[in-house]
Amino acid sequence: MSSITLTPRALYQEVAEELRQRIFRRELEPGSWIDELRIAEEFGISRTPLREALKVLAAEGLVTMKVRRGAYVTEMSEKDLRDVYHLLSLLESDSAGVVAKTAKPEDLHALEQLHAELETTTGERDRFFALNEQFHMRLLELSGNRWRSQMVADLRKVMKLNRHNSLLKQGRIEDSLNEHRAIMAALLARDTAAAVEAMQSHFSHGLEAAA
Repeated sequence: MSSITLTPRALYQEVAEELRQRIFRRELEPGSWIDELRIAEEFGISRTPLREALKVLAAEGLVTMKVRRGAYVTEMSEKDLRDVYHLLSLLESDSAGVVAKTAKPEDLHALEQLHAELETTTGERDRFFALNEQFHMRLLELSGNRWRSQMVADLRKVMKLNRHNSLLKQGRIEDSLNEHRAIMAALLARDTAAAVEAMQSHFSHGLEAAA
């Protein structure tokens, strides 16, 4: 029997990740048409893996497929933004409550260290973005519900489509840090209700800044 060599990642997944990052970097702007022929030529691939990649991005909400018109980068309306923040608030506040109640001391300590790193990111916007996402996803991981974690991961991808990201606004990073301090304090105090409330407040203020 002949051996089969499996690559660590299928070609369409690599293409999807490259397009995903171009969308996040605004090299592909919200509302813009995705020129499949040009991109296939640029990547040196056929249109089959490209179309499979676009299906992945469409499932994540980053791309919208239009009949007989092709693929477009999804545009976020104000309602879309409110809906995404609403769901994130529900899912992540629930997660914070679970973590406050059930997390091991060493796990809370690791989360506290992540928060401490966040505190050192003054003036380093990209680093703050990365550590902020790590903090939130680690909190979700500690809550032990993989379905919730997957839903939040997908929603956070869509949230990045917002042209007016809340963290870009003057003073928002410092406000966000203050909100993180409240979340962390509630977690360390094992105060479930306070952890839920602090996370809900965090997303409420984030939406105000993003809208």
